[in-house]
Amino acid sequence: MTKNVLVPIADGCEEIETACIVDVLRRSGASVTVASVGTLQVTASRGMKFVADTFMSECVKNAYDLIVLPGGMPGAENLRDSKELVELLKRQQHDKKLYAAICASPAVVLQYHGLLGERKATAYPSFAGLLENTEAVDSRVVVDGNCITSRSPGTAIEFSLTLVKILYGEQKATEVANAMLVD
Repeated sequence: MTKNVLVPIADGCEEIETACIVDVLRRSGASVTVASVGTLQVTASRGMKFVADTFMSECVKNAYDLIVLPGGMPGAENLRDSKELVELLKRQQHDKKLYAAICASPAVVLQYHGLLGERKATAYPSFAGLLENTEAVDSRVVVDGNCITSRSPGTAIEFSLTLVKILYGEQKATEVANAMLVD
């Protein structure tokens, strides 16, 4: 069964994380919508350009199996400031559906808006101190209930494959990893 995934992007998002998340989830068969909180063409943190499928405002009425935030600065701050995205994330949490974030976004977006609380989580080292629960901050990927967090561009593939495993199971995650020659 196809899973619907939302990947919000903003000026200043992290290139590797954004590309890995979208690519790996699409390889798994997920229907991924890339939505911008600003203009359709986004300039990432190191100058790479991404073109979103749609605007975040067009996504508020939709339901998603997973919402996953890339990190990067000031991308995470731009995601944090999107009222439509925050509304979607709060609905996702309330409905006990999956939501995930990597790098700065667990602290800058999820913690800021009360979407982590006491959950175990991780984030980029310079943002990890902003998390309420720092028990798992040194972990590469943390799954606590319906919330998944990860640390950095260097953990993006592992993070994305974890999302595939949660959405589709171990066999699909292994299949995608093997096709990409990931050990």
